[in-house]
Amino acid sequence: MPDTIPSAVTEAGTATTPDGLAVPGGEREKARSLWSDAWHDLSRKPMFYIAGVLILFLVVISLWPGLIAGGDPLNCDLANSQVGPKSGHPFGFDTQGCDVYTRTVFGARASVTVGILTTAGAALLGTFFGGLAGFLGGIWDSLISMLGNIFFGIPILLGGVVFLSVVKGGSVTTVSTFMILLGWPQIARIARGAVVTAKQQDYVQAAKALGASNSRMLLRHIAPNALAPIIVVSTIALGTYISLEATLSFLGVGLKPPAVSWGIDISAASDQIRNAPHMLLWPAGALSITVLAFIMLGDAVRDALDPKLR
Repeated sequence: MPDTIPSAVTEAGTATTPDGLAVPGGEREKARSLWSDAWHDLSRKPMFYIAGVLILFLVVISLWPGLIAGGDPLNCDLANSQVGPKSGHPFGFDTQGCDVYTRTVFGARASVTVGILTTAGAALLGTFFGGLAGFLGGIWDSLISMLGNIFFGIPILLGGVVFLSVVKGGSVTTVSTFMILLGWPQIARIARGAVVTAKQQDYVQAAKALGASNSRMLLRHIAPNALAPIIVVSTIALGTYISLEATLSFLGVGLKPPAVSWGIDISAASDQIRNAPHMLLWPAGALSITVLAFIMLGDAVRDALDPKLR
């Protein structure tokens, strides 16, 4: 799909379509790009605003958790072990006597950071290799596709258990790097298909016939029209990566103490679900709301960027 819808404007101010039909009323019709059309569609979706507000809130508390939680998530008192909600501590305490509210707020930082780093890394790596395979084709397409299939064939959860059990540290960087290594092939497949489709369009063939260089065709004509599906998949994948980090931390191979993570807290609370259900309720609820927000945003972006759904 070209970036803009071509139109002509007569001297009298009457807009005409490419078929030569005048727009009724003689009003000037402004050409709109794919992205302006997408924003126009998004601005009318309540789901987009709900997801956007939730994600903005999560980003803010990830950067400045002290705005709504003034305590220290590592400041624990065994005298408060498994004590329920009380004044000043609305979520109660965990087994170590740590304030559940404070740990839930501070836990957003690690989970959101891992999700954003993994999504950015996988999107850049997948877009580069997938775009290269789709644009060059031939032997390069076969080699890159074969490499992607090798990583794609490794179950990411099982691979995480094996890989992160060997690698010590359990830091945000370590977990994110592993998830990028196994996450890029999915986006590479999407990028390859989008580039192959865009490369076959008439406006790209016309640019090629006029002598445009490969770099100009790729950057000016193909890339802008191949980004839409990559953005959609990356947005939805971000929520999946946050959930995966929590799962790996729950299994004891992801982030490790003293890191504060929803997965770590859920793991610690799983054995005490009958005695102190509040320990599990709040971090699990925060994780569910976060994943749901990114899935809602991805669905809204998909509906706006996919012309077949209009």
